[in-house]
Amino acid sequence: MTDTHNPLSGAPTDFYNVFSDVSGEDLKAWQDAATFGEEIAPHVNEAWEKADYRIDLVERAGELDLLLDGIEIPGHRSMSRLAVGLVYMEIARADASMGTALAVQAGLAMQSIDQCGSQAQKDKYLDGMAKGEILGAFALTEPDHGSDSVALETSAVEDGDEWVINGEKKWIGQGSVGHISVVWARMENGEVSGFIVPQDTPGYEAQTIEGKGGLRGIPQAHIKFTDVRVPKENRLEGANSFRDVAKVLTGTRSSVAWAALGIAISSFETALAYVKEREQFGKPLAKMQLIQYRLGNMLQDLTAMALYCRRLVNMEMDGTMTEQQASLAKVHNTRKARAITSDARDMLGGVGMLLENHVMRNLADIEALHTYEGTDTIQNLIVGKEITGMSAYR
Repeated sequence: MTDTHNPLSGAPTDFYNVFSDVSGEDLKAWQDAATFGEEIAPHVNEAWEKADYRIDLVERAGELDLLLDGIEIPGHRSMSRLAVGLVYMEIARADASMGTALAVQAGLAMQSIDQCGSQAQKDKYLDGMAKGEILGAFALTEPDHGSDSVALETSAVEDGDEWVINGEKKWIGQGSVGHISVVWARMENGEVSGFIVPQDTPGYEAQTIEGKGGLRGIPQAHIKFTDVRVPKENRLEGANSFRDVAKVLTGTRSSVAWAALGIAISSFETALAYVKEREQFGKPLAKMQLIQYRLGNMLQDLTAMALYCRRLVNMEMDGTMTEQQASLAKVHNTRKARAITSDARDMLGGVGMLLENHVMRNLADIEALHTYEGTDTIQNLIVGKEITGMSAYR
């Protein structure tokens, strides 16, 4: 790649040239993410099939300075919100599991520490996390509290110079294979705060969830906390209510919209290449009217997804993006990515079921993105509350 070409140059994927003006450091970050995608490509299907988490590749992302999510850390690159989005898009284009690892590490765990932590906590953890030397988890969801995570039951009680944590968490990425977890728990005053918990702390018991049908290349954990003790200084001093958790989640919802775009690009590109080569009834599938019609429909959705992402990032960069706008982009893009990937799998016929052709893996993975960081229903209810002024869920 050269400094004048982006990873979508010359392809029909960016039909409106939504990203043709990306330049400078934003383009460099995007190109580095594309390089990383090329490096991990030979390993993706095997890791997915075996449910093998390639921590060495997460460390490689750190070497390329991609584990940042726009956080300013001394000694690391500065990354605009546009660059952050393009990195999520490009890595998910190669592998949604690795894109989720990036989101967990940088978008959730690191952002929690950066937004809510003390300077001492930032100095202790963020550099090592950006390098991939310290793996972090974001422990919010509980077995009985997913969409209603505001009602979480995990407790944190002060006892002298320590906090004592009890409860359970579920679906926690890197929660069983990392080094620290940012655990969200309810204090005695009824408010929610975050706590940095080393995963080797006595009473921290994490089991990797088995039998997943999507995102098999990154483990999620079911964690039980039994009288887990951490020093007082491990509490995130800037996390004093659930509103502070919500701020972190708003940013990750926009990142999911970008990742969904990456998955959709991958599926569309695979389908387009296949129909140009595959011949039926004496001619390429691409010459058939129905195929061209379906490709046109897929491109409409793909272009809308890209426009959502570009407008969303513009609002992020000028500080006007709201929780509701992030929710609208997340639900729109994951819906459209599901539709595009389903069409792509169908166009490939029987071979679309093979992992080597990517779309079946994409189809399974997009189901997870459609659900995590707030389900389709919850995102729409957040938007519905905004436009009607009435809450349907609280």
